[in-house]
Amino acid sequence: MAKQALIVYGGWERHEPDQTSTRFATLLEGHGYYVDRLPTLDVFTDADRMATYDLIVPVYTQSEISKEQEQGLLDAIKGGAGLGGWHGGMGDAFRNNPEYQFACGGQWVAHPGNIVDYTVNIIDHDDPITRGLRDFEMRSEQYYLHVDPSNEVLATTTYSDAHAGWIGGTVMPVAWKRKYGDGKVFYCSLGHVDADFEVPEAKTIVERGLLWATR
Repeated sequence: MAKQALIVYGGWERHEPDQTSTRFATLLEGHGYYVDRLPTLDVFTDADRMATYDLIVPVYTQSEISKEQEQGLLDAIKGGAGLGGWHGGMGDAFRNNPEYQFACGGQWVAHPGNIVDYTVNIIDHDDPITRGLRDFEMRSEQYYLHVDPSNEVLATTTYSDAHAGWIGGTVMPVAWKRKYGDGKVFYCSLGHVDADFEVPEAKTIVERGLLWATR
């Protein structure tokens, strides 16, 4: 039976939610998934429908989520649906909802220097999400996050002191996985715009992460 995925997209348009959600919907379909891609959070309040999904992908930077919508999402994850996503679409969504952030394992707080050149370092070479990948270069936002120490970190980046001197040398997680209830959770901070996923390693990490998170 095909895996069922839900992608909800919207929020801040400069993160290109339509384009990025379309990209990964197409990739999931290529793996045999049935994908619902919806421009609304209202689906979260339909408990029967949410119970059918094996993977939930929020692409909804900033924005607001109602208590009923948030509860429906969190109940689905606790019940075993996977949660996966990238950049602000997952890691800077619903800033006023700490329980959502608890599920994600982190929250964006800054991107010093805005668009900068930086290196992503693979630190777990045995995990199926990062196996076979080498360190690689990005030119994009280098996300500074508040991060849950219980995360299983797969890749990191190190900050220079060029844009905020006090963080020079800080090592920050870029990709991690974790649990929330019975659900598996994957997050990657890459993907400011759709073109970022033309970097093969960035696309591969997110693609594999979504597959891993699936129930």
